[in-house]
Parts: sequence; C-alpha cells; structure tokens
Amino acid sequence: MSEIGAYEAKTHLPKLLERVQKGERFVITKHGRPVAELTPVVDRDAGRIRAAIDDLRGIRKMLARRGVRLKDVLQTGESPRDLAHEGHRV
Repeated sequence: MSEIGAYEAKTHLPKLLERVQKGERFVITKHGRPVAELTPVVDRDAGRIRAAIDDLRGIRKMLARRGVRLKDVLQTGESPRDLAHEGHRV
C-alpha cells in the first residue's frame, strides 16, 4: 500500500480515484502520520450477510428460550450500544 501526503492526495484526487478503481490502495498521511486509507469498495456478499443475520436471530431465540435477557447481560450503566462496540478502537 502506497503512502501519499494529504496535500498531494487533495491535489491529485481524480487520478488517485482512477488508480483505486483499478485496485490500488493508498494510506493518506498528514505530517508523516497515517490518517486515512483510500481503498476500492468491495462488493458485499448479500448471501453471507443474510446468513450472518439469520445466525444471530437463531442465537437470540435460543437465548430467549433459556430466559436470558439483554438487561441481564448489561452491567450497571452500560447500554446495548456500549456492548456492541466493546473492543472497538476509539
């Protein structure tokens, strides 16, 4: 993956986008530090997404049959959103 400065990326964005469409990837830096990645959009596999959602629904039903509720899993002051984003970088 090539590195490119923010100013150069801004100046040459149309050319960079053409290269990205062909599969190239770039790390955009600001003052030498990586701040963003310019990558091609990957087509989403609708079948795999649907299968994952179906799996999650199955787990949810199984937990409900066992009497497990979301509020039983959350710690005091924790929201479902906090739980979903646990371990994500800030």
